[in-house]
Amino acid sequence: MSVTVINLAHLMSVAVIAYHRAMGRWEPDARGRLAKSAMALYAEQGFDETTVAQIAARAGLTERTFFRHFADKREVLFYGMEMLRDRLVRAVADAPAAATAMDAVSAAFEAAGAILQENPERVRLRDAIVSANAELRERELIKLAALASAVAGALRDRGVPEPAASLAAETGAAVFKTAFARWISEPGEPDLPGIIRESVRELRGMLTGWLASAGTPAPP
Repeated sequence: MSVTVINLAHLMSVAVIAYHRAMGRWEPDARGRLAKSAMALYAEQGFDETTVAQIAARAGLTERTFFRHFADKREVLFYGMEMLRDRLVRAVADAPAAATAMDAVSAAFEAAGAILQENPERVRLRDAIVSANAELRERELIKLAALASAVAGALRDRGVPEPAASLAAETGAAVFKTAFARWISEPGEPDLPGIIRESVRELRGMLTGWLASAGTPAPP
């Protein structure tokens, strides 16, 4: 290929990039830019007061681009749930064969906690935004229930029967919710998985005491 042809190809590629930029189509990390802009606006002026048009404008993108990445402005706060669900399911599946249902669930939610604490500032900001809005709080509970359902399904795949699978999954979700609230309220506490482990130990101790008071032997 001649130097002239190579130069012409390079000029054409530059022209295409310039065209896309001019038309608003050059969108490196558009999803991340939109999410960052949305979070900043939610924090500055409130979730209800923020519009998709404002989010797109701050990100330097179009509303059409926004809707290619998010169904609505709520999903900016919840799109990471799919990754969290997949991590939970994988952790349950990867638990040792000898692990009890609660051991597998505990390990799974610890793994989820490790993901959340990778970006504690964003997670805490998101929690503040969600906590300030009744509709978002309700959606958060629905998403948490979906996570518990996915964990129960993963336990059933391991051969754990019902109702044990659902009981273990729901208990794990409750422990996770409680541990997360404690972590959020203690900004200097960096170890969310550690809080989850501690919460599980506290739960086991409570159950052991309850069973002992009822005259029932504690499970192994």
